[in-house]
Amino acid sequence: MNRYRLTLLTAALCAALPLHASEADTGADRRSPTELAAVRVQANTPTASTAPTSSFGSADWKNTPASVNVLDRALLDQLQVRTLSELARHDASLGDSYAPVGYYQNVAIRGFALDPATGYRFNGLSIAGEQRLALDNVQQVEILKGEAGLAAGVMAPGGIINYVGKRPANVRTVTLATDSEGSRYVAADVGGWITPRFGVRVNAAWDDSASYIDHADGRRDFYSVAADWLIGERGKLEVDANYQTSAQRSASGYQLLGGSALPRGVDRSRMLGHQPWQQPVGIASNNLTALHTYDFSPAWQSRLSVGHSRSVIDDNVAFAYGCYYAAGCADGSVPGNYFAPNGDYDIYDYRSPDDTRVNDEARGELRGRFATGTLRHELSVGLSAFHRTVDKRQNVNEYVGTANIADAQVPVFAPSPLQPGPSARRLDSWQRALFALDRIHVGDAWQFLAGGRYVRLDERAYDKRGVPERHSRLSQFLPQTALIWQASERVNVYASYVEGLSLGQEAPFWTSNGSTFLPAMQSRQRELGVKYAAADGLMLGAALFRITQPFQYAKPDASDVGFTFVQEGTQAHTGLELTANGQLSERLAVNASASLLQARARDAGTAYYDGQQLVNVPEVRAAVHVDYALPYLDGLAVSGGWRYAASNAATVDGSVKAPAYSVFDAGVRFQHQLRDHALTWSLSVDNVFDRFYWRDTGSTAGDYYLFPGAPRQARLSVSIAL
Repeated sequence: MNRYRLTLLTAALCAALPLHASEADTGADRRSPTELAAVRVQANTPTASTAPTSSFGSADWKNTPASVNVLDRALLDQLQVRTLSELARHDASLGDSYAPVGYYQNVAIRGFALDPATGYRFNGLSIAGEQRLALDNVQQVEILKGEAGLAAGVMAPGGIINYVGKRPANVRTVTLATDSEGSRYVAADVGGWITPRFGVRVNAAWDDSASYIDHADGRRDFYSVAADWLIGERGKLEVDANYQTSAQRSASGYQLLGGSALPRGVDRSRMLGHQPWQQPVGIASNNLTALHTYDFSPAWQSRLSVGHSRSVIDDNVAFAYGCYYAAGCADGSVPGNYFAPNGDYDIYDYRSPDDTRVNDEARGELRGRFATGTLRHELSVGLSAFHRTVDKRQNVNEYVGTANIADAQVPVFAPSPLQPGPSARRLDSWQRALFALDRIHVGDAWQFLAGGRYVRLDERAYDKRGVPERHSRLSQFLPQTALIWQASERVNVYASYVEGLSLGQEAPFWTSNGSTFLPAMQSRQRELGVKYAAADGLMLGAALFRITQPFQYAKPDASDVGFTFVQEGTQAHTGLELTANGQLSERLAVNASASLLQARARDAGTAYYDGQQLVNVPEVRAAVHVDYALPYLDGLAVSGGWRYAASNAATVDGSVKAPAYSVFDAGVRFQHQLRDHALTWSLSVDNVFDRFYWRDTGSTAGDYYLFPGAPRQARLSVSIAL
């Protein structure tokens, strides 16, 4: 669609608002926090459970002995969330972990960066995290905080994020949106039951994004289809497929000046290292899931599911990194993997086309209920197999010139004449597992959960030419157990213990053992929590936890390069999480969370690591969003938000910290009828006071980067029910 025509259409719809406004149902768009998703009820046909799936099986929020947050479709629409980084703003336990504009993003939960291979799921099945994770076809996002070994196998201990797809329903909605930068967004959501037993839902989105960063405008095309087939009186098949392409220049992060000072006077609109020959990062992804359920009886059900996820990345960037070639770093007095003290930085022509990540997963499960004497059991047993491959071409990564962060115009340098090499298999990983979980009801007040996952990992890694360099084999049983006490009709108290397993990290190139992988690590989590579910839909939760695993870091030593990447000592994350979600009153809804987190290393063998808060883990975070339906005009609601993060370590010894920040958001929403069509208008303003802050001090490949938060941004959307 022509950009000019789309902008005029949005403006015309805005002008029509006061002319056709009429009375609407005051509560039509307010969330009912006790309902995690809609369930289609049809006589004599099976219905699907939409309870969040966690490492402790599927149960309602109050009976899940873990910290789980569910962001439903209504809230996602209110917040006008488009990216993973924007999603992470609204849960205090989450934070960015190397999330550049224009590239696929990653987040951390409880201070642990998620493993892109296993940390992200669609309908409970693994998807390749190295993609632009779309929300257009998502009904709700489930955030499981902490160990999830039974659900995900070998994974980072922070948790998992599960995207739950929209199911077939009678819906025909078109959404138009723009923002203060001039972006254009069009989305269509169309579905229905073609027959009483077969339903389809199609989602499509076209996004021309205008970035606040110069030269970082992008585009995205997204298509998805979901189908439900009720097979006989006992069976059901659910299929979801989506395809997406995107292209956008990636914005490099800043680095500390001389390794010891934050950059000052940063212009957030400036793209570091920009070169006219720099091509956009192209990402093409497709995801497919299928679930077949069969009810043998009211008490027993089988579940067979398969998933396929593929992401192909054409990585192109004029990458701002370090100062090895800058005059201020030539004598070696300044570490070359940071910007120079005067703001100089090197620019690299980096090209890595056809970077292909594929996840395939199959899972079979039997769920049933039975009794042994006075004990009532809810049993789940199953098998799973997970296969992941990574194919990459030998990349180009060549120095082309040096610039300075104060440059109003980045000097133009010639690109490298080198070309990427042939594609080769870099990783071939298999996980095969047997899992079981038994929820035992002892009377009406107590539940005891016991289970675990026996996993066998067989992983082969290859060098750039496809020559084998590592073969890892291990077998491990990952136990988990929990005790739940129903203190009252509305209050549950739980205690849990979980063990997990995660892969060792790859050593940075600038260490003596660069590009080698450290052994897999075992982690342990202990958690104590309380949950309160009020009659009016308000849900209050508190969780106290401690997660430990071996500490990985670049240890200073007497090697030729001065560092060796090791596992030494213990990394312990001890925290308290508080949540409040639901209706405070008939008209006032809240979605709030707070996190107090101490993440420190002990016995690391290097004094300035011990006892220091780890990099990119603020000790305090908070996120609050409130929505109030005004009483004097039906359909009109206002909202406000507050995001806070304490000072954030930017160096391993804590000598440099990104300052604490508070960011305020605001919004207004109006629903009305226009010629028998329901319209919903949403205007939101993020960072109302245009506060500058460092949102991310995360790392990748052993190097640390600084990403500023977005400036003030206004977004306008209108959804029309046809």
